[in-house]
Amino acid sequence: MTFSHQHRMTEDDDNRAHLPMVASAEERGEMIAVAAYYLAEQRGFTAGGATADWLEAEQRIDRMLEAIRRRGITRRQFNRAGLRNALRLWDRRGGD
Repeated sequence: MTFSHQHRMTEDDDNRAHLPMVASAEERGEMIAVAAYYLAEQRGFTAGGATADWLEAEQRIDRMLEAIRRRGITRRQFNRAGLRNALRLWDRRGGD
């Protein structure tokens, strides 16, 4: 499963839509890659920041996934929010 900007629900996704959002290792890796891209975009894609972007993205995604788990966010809710918005909604420093 990819987390593209226009993710389409498959039958398997629909069957899991009301289950809590638990990312597989592959999904987590894809989320980190997208988040690292967003971070690079925010800093204007200047050279020399790729490693720092990746490490920051890992931390943000892990915090976000933990917050999603604690709040009982479903896969459908996550997919509706999209990754960029999910990071804004559920990646709050300092927790709940």
